[in-house]
Amino acid sequence: MTAILETPGVQSSTRTPFRVTKLGHNLGARIDGLHIDADLDAATVAAIARVVAVHKAVIITGQHHIDDDAQYAFGQRLGVPTKAHPTVLSRGEDLLPLEGAANSWHTDVTFVDRIPKMSILRAVVQPEYGGATMWASTVAGYAALPEPLRILADNLRAVHTNDYDYAEHLTVGDSSDPAYREEFHKTVFRTEHPVVRVHPETGERALTLGHFVESFVGLKTSETADILRLLQARIERPDNTFRWNWNAGDLAIWDNRSTQHYGVADFGSAYRKVNRVTLAGDIPVGVDGRPSVSLNGDASGYSVVDAARRIPDFEPASDRSIRDF
Repeated sequence: MTAILETPGVQSSTRTPFRVTKLGHNLGARIDGLHIDADLDAATVAAIARVVAVHKAVIITGQHHIDDDAQYAFGQRLGVPTKAHPTVLSRGEDLLPLEGAANSWHTDVTFVDRIPKMSILRAVVQPEYGGATMWASTVAGYAALPEPLRILADNLRAVHTNDYDYAEHLTVGDSSDPAYREEFHKTVFRTEHPVVRVHPETGERALTLGHFVESFVGLKTSETADILRLLQARIERPDNTFRWNWNAGDLAIWDNRSTQHYGVADFGSAYRKVNRVTLAGDIPVGVDGRPSVSLNGDASGYSVVDAARRIPDFEPASDRSIRDF
């Protein structure tokens, strides 16, 4: 049976038909009519992975039956799960429960050398109002840069670290817990990444930035701040974002190599909790072929290095995509 997909270039023969609706030009899609369970065939899993690669951030609706074990098992079908976090393991090693909202633009865990390839997020407790999640395409952000800024970005490398004032960036939920912040900092990671990485599966160029950036190599602190603000502003432009207001049974999956995300903290004192499963990724490579370099911390206990392969006949959903080798 053929999956019912509305996006050209991602059709796959599967036993489990589902429908994909594109929700934004640069990123964002919704999958309806899919029931995630242990019986999903390999072709269906491959089709889901391709939809995520094409649309960057994808919501799978109607998954009311999913619990922690099923969420983790689904992650295992899509890749190799990492530990819950490189440093925060007191809440469990498989899933990371997050309270509040990460209300700052970031790509998950960029302070290690093997940046996770994908995250799977499930809303456990949602407030009566607010609590949406936003994503931005770092592929479209790069493609929209004028040529002088692209040349600059292509030649920059940035140091990312978890050794900074976490509460300065995240003001709702976990960041207000001193024990959480202490655990977050207990092992210091520092990694030098290319600012522009080449996506190992799609060949697209993407900006690797976000709130874990400490400095740009060879530049002064003030210069780092100015250039980071300039490049981040391109990523965060509203027409480059996709916003999802959670419904019961929603499961979000995003390509962590080509997006940033932001938890919207507009729910006052209400309680919000989400659980995240993270999948192992590769070591980024820049447009010059140079890989990321670990400066402090050994991430091998957190995650394996994923052996990513190019997706054959890949066609991006957006015309804002620059591909390289």
